[in-house]
Amino acid sequence: MAVQYIHANRNNPIVPAGVVSLYKSRFIDRLNSLAPLREETISEILKIISFKKFRKNECVLRTGKMSKNIYFICKGAVSIYYLYGEGKKYNKNLLFENDFPAAASSYLQNIPSNLTIETLEDSILICWNYDKLKQLMSKYEDLKDAYIAYLERSWIVEKEKRELSFATESADKRYLDLLKKYPNIEERIPLHHIASHLGITPTQLSRIRKDLKQDSQHV
Repeated sequence: MAVQYIHANRNNPIVPAGVVSLYKSRFIDRLNSLAPLREETISEILKIISFKKFRKNECVLRTGKMSKNIYFICKGAVSIYYLYGEGKKYNKNLLFENDFPAAASSYLQNIPSNLTIETLEDSILICWNYDKLKQLMSKYEDLKDAYIAYLERSWIVEKEKRELSFATESADKRYLDLLKKYPNIEERIPLHHIASHLGITPTQLSRIRKDLKQDSQHV
């Protein structure tokens, strides 16, 4: 199904204006958590974003396509994954509300993406064109600070945490940490996606869940 553009106006039949306003506020709050933004900067940012609605299991970006946007999840969940072998998937990230899905290597280097971004639920995303963002960053230092903080957290800190977790922790520990971070993830995401994200098979995940359930009954 084609992606629907969501106009942020009072008469919109898809998303009420009040809900769009709420999503904008959450988006700005998230940016402000990275670095404080001035009112003028915020006003300019809101001029260059758009909203898009995606159905469950719809591709936001396909492998081999050029990435032009950074996204913000207003509502829903997405998987960012690599394809390898004979159609196998490796989930690089599972992301939820207030996260920023992106294929940074593609838009930074202007090369086709080696990642696919796909929705796991009906989702509403903010689309933020990188070229327009870059133009704004040349004018507004506070926005540049927020973007640098985003890169540091998403592409350095979180990446190192994940790599260290795979190198030093058991699959059981990684699973429990994921549940701690996203308590209702199993109600929202199919288990095979969770298994792929943890770097294990669905059978291994079922065994871990069974063992943990038995352990909790013996406490």
